[in-house]
Amino acid sequence: MIEDQFKDVVSRLQSKEFFQSDWDIASFAVFFIFIGMVLLLVILVLIRCCCCCCCDNEKPRRRKVGIENVALEP
Repeated sequence: MIEDQFKDVVSRLQSKEFFQSDWDIASFAVFFIFIGMVLLLVILVLIRCCCCCCCDNEKPRRRKVGIENVALEP
């Protein structure tokens, strides 16, 4: 079974016909777009963690915005 798949891959490489249909091309494109987006998000997270965490020693204090609901207090 693995030998058949290997032979199929080798024959496609020799004939330079990687895709059998338009659906193969579309699924290949969607797969690489998905992988690209995941890698982009990982890179953005790494940039955020490595660059911003080291520089920001003081975190800004949060202040409450809006109207305080007195009815919720005991």
